[in-house]
Amino acid sequence: MAQVNQPFNTFRLKVSEIHELYVEEVGNPSGVPIVFLHGGPGAGCNEHHRELFDPKIFRAVLFDQRGCGRSTPHASLEQNTTWDLVADIERIRDHLKIDKWIVFGGSWGSTLGLAYAESHSERCKALILRGIFLCRPEEIEWFYQYGAHQVFPDFFQPYQDFIPASERDNYLKAYYKRLNSADEKVRLEAAKCWSIWEGSTAKLLPDEKTISEFGSDHMALSLARIENHYFVNGCFFRTPNQLLEDAHKISNVPGVIVHGRYDMVCPIKNAFDLHKVWPNADFHVIPDAGHAVTEPGIQKALKESLRKYY
Repeated sequence: MAQVNQPFNTFRLKVSEIHELYVEEVGNPSGVPIVFLHGGPGAGCNEHHRELFDPKIFRAVLFDQRGCGRSTPHASLEQNTTWDLVADIERIRDHLKIDKWIVFGGSWGSTLGLAYAESHSERCKALILRGIFLCRPEEIEWFYQYGAHQVFPDFFQPYQDFIPASERDNYLKAYYKRLNSADEKVRLEAAKCWSIWEGSTAKLLPDEKTISEFGSDHMALSLARIENHYFVNGCFFRTPNQLLEDAHKISNVPGVIVHGRYDMVCPIKNAFDLHKVWPNADFHVIPDAGHAVTEPGIQKALKESLRKYY
């Protein structure tokens, strides 16, 4: 099975004066085109993401977004906005000569998927989204300031303790200062505190493997710096509710929403709010899952949803 999931095509695509993306294609070169949008922003792709797509059926396109994974320059915030990434998706589609594809994303990937689909609905055969994140102030407040810490006070403690008490009224701002410090050691320490907090809460039953992945130097630095950069800037949306306000633009795009009932990173209310304005999407609440795509119930629902588009 490991060999089946190896890419049949990899390449690097220059998308700006400084940014170059790593892109891979997996599965059937003549299969149903589908693009995978990873989380974060700043997390990057890994080999486990390939396993979501039946290699006999799909031509899956995976890429590391600006500044993360195997794309370069690593952890760069310059020329790195939501709309740069939307343009990158179109560059990749055009480069691969794909007319329409399924857009598949979770967490931040759901945010980016919605932003892309609302800008290029004519290129979307369908939208399959999980762990909905709309980047509204209430969502950022819940996870990074006040809310999720009441469920995971033990995991929140190191994230809190890294910031002096006098600055704890705004963790986003306090971390921004340290993640952009001239001191490389301070940047990395801040990044690890930020990223490990997220990794510790991603699953219904926290596990050391996930926490370790989030705490690795390479991933922590890009995830923390890029996430914080996006969140400080409201993900570069014109209003906090842009994705919901523009949902009418995808009214004719079929889709699926999958969300874990006990998602602590992106509360399930986000999915309900999206479904209200996008009622033609199938909506699946997974009763025994948290946030991560690796949750068994979430994986099962996603793979079953994909069967609609064979």
